[in-house]
Amino acid sequence: MEVKIGIQNIGREIVLESSQEADAVAKVVGEAITKGTELRLTDEKGRLIIIPANVLGYVEIGAEEVRRVGFGAL
Repeated sequence: MEVKIGIQNIGREIVLESSQEADAVAKVVGEAITKGTELRLTDEKGRLIIIPANVLGYVEIGAEEVRRVGFGAL
């Protein structure tokens, strides 16, 4: 699933692909904001992204979708 993170006063957003479920990502984001700690997410390649919660502008969590394989028309 795609996660987009906007940082205050920064023009570009951080985009990562995560294998976590949307609810799990939303819970981690909510806890980071509530506690004032850093947001820690791991992408599909195993890279750790750490962002201080006090600079978050927004977090957009994409819909989970099954990847389609093949060329059939649906």
